[in-house]
Amino acid sequence: MSTSTAWLILLVSGLFETVWAVGVKYTDGFTRLWPSVGVLAAMAVSVYGLALAARVLPIGTAYAVWTGIGAVGAVLFGLVYLGEPRTAARLVCLGVIVSGIVGLKLAGGDAH
Repeated sequence: MSTSTAWLILLVSGLFETVWAVGVKYTDGFTRLWPSVGVLAAMAVSVYGLALAARVLPIGTAYAVWTGIGAVGAVLFGLVYLGEPRTAARLVCLGVIVSGIVGLKLAGGDAH
C-alpha cells in the first residue's frame, strides 16, 4: 500500500471514529439496539482502518492523527448539532488539535 493510500484510509477511519464517538450518546448506555449496532460497526471499521494504515505509517503518528480526527469531529458535531458552547477557549483548543494533526503529517510521519 502506498503512503498516500495509508493517509486516506487513516482519514476515513478517523471519520468513522467520529461516527462511533457521537453515536455512543444515542445508545443510552448500549441499551438501544440499533444505535448500539451502528456504534459497534463504526468502531470495527475505524479500528480496522487504523490497523491498515499502521502497516505503512508509524503507529504513534497514525494513532495520534486517528484520535485527533475523531476528537475534532465529535467537537464539531456538538457545536453544530447539539448546541454545545462555542467559546473562544474551546475553539482555540480545537485549533491546537487540528494544528497537531497537520504538524504530524508535515513532520514526515510517512515511514516506520
